[in-house]
Amino acid sequence: MRPSQVSVTPQAAELLRQLGGEHGPLMFHQSGGCCDGSAPMCYPAGELHVSPETDRLLGELEVDGLDPVPVWMARDQYAYWSHTHLTIDVVPGRGSGFSLEAPTGLRFLTRSRLLTDEESAALGR
Repeated sequence: MRPSQVSVTPQAAELLRQLGGEHGPLMFHQSGGCCDGSAPMCYPAGELHVSPETDRLLGELEVDGLDPVPVWMARDQYAYWSHTHLTIDVVPGRGSGFSLEAPTGLRFLTRSRLLTDEESAALGR
């Protein structure tokens, strides 16, 4: 199994459990800009069409009480982010109108760091 390039903070996991209880299985797509900036967008699983030809699966978030939450990114955007590990976090504020957390008063955000040499090797870099 390919190592994951994504993780989730405990605070974001708690919001995911809430959203999963309301909407069922979830997914993320890391937005590349436009009207949503570079926010991680949370959707009900399958609501946003993704394809291995145009999108890259970065990994799945393991959150107690939920099905694994896949995190996708557009392949062309991945070219810029391939050397990073992304952590989905949550902060106070209004999220995008397209993302499930928008009405909660919280918003998801992505924190990034460079991959370690070990992580890069495990990913075949």
